[in-house]
Amino acid sequence: MSVLSASFWLSSLGTLAVLIVTFAETGLLIGFFLPGDSLLFTAGVLCATSGSTHLSLPLVLLCAVVGALAGAQVGFEIGRRGGRALLARSRNPHLARGIVRAEELFERYGHGKAIVLARFIPIVRTVLNPLAGVLAVPTRVFTQWQVLGGLLWTIGVTLAGYGLGASIPGVDQYLLPVIAVIVAVSLIPVGLELWRARRSRG
Repeated sequence: MSVLSASFWLSSLGTLAVLIVTFAETGLLIGFFLPGDSLLFTAGVLCATSGSTHLSLPLVLLCAVVGALAGAQVGFEIGRRGGRALLARSRNPHLARGIVRAEELFERYGHGKAIVLARFIPIVRTVLNPLAGVLAVPTRVFTQWQVLGGLLWTIGVTLAGYGLGASIPGVDQYLLPVIAVIVAVSLIPVGLELWRARRSRG
């Protein structure tokens, strides 16, 4: 197992992993590679199963919400104080593409909708928060929308995992393919939104 694996984090640190990963992925540029979606979903599944890595659903939800909301706010402050030079120094191609995508979201949807949508797009949710600071999005506006997006993302994905784990016995033995499907499905609304935007412009 590697740091890219949700199972690695959860088996090593348990519920604490949820707090650490959600904070780092949404607040620190170096956390862009962390498995946010799959970790939340896997943690939800493990809350519903009785295996060796059983987790408490209330604690997982609390850690997920605190990590995601605090991380986004820290990322915003980093961007507000560090400026665009901080983002420009990153030579990672994945981050560079994420920055372009985040800028497109802001341009197409405005502050509120972009901040909420970004929560559901890997890498974009890492770079959009500091980018919002760079673009001088009002702190109150950013905070309101990042809280809404953070709650929808963390609670929604975790409860989806919990629901699956509670309804299908032994599903924790097939986590990898299940997680891949869930992450793909979670991107469908965002994809439809972008498709509608392209059609309306055309």
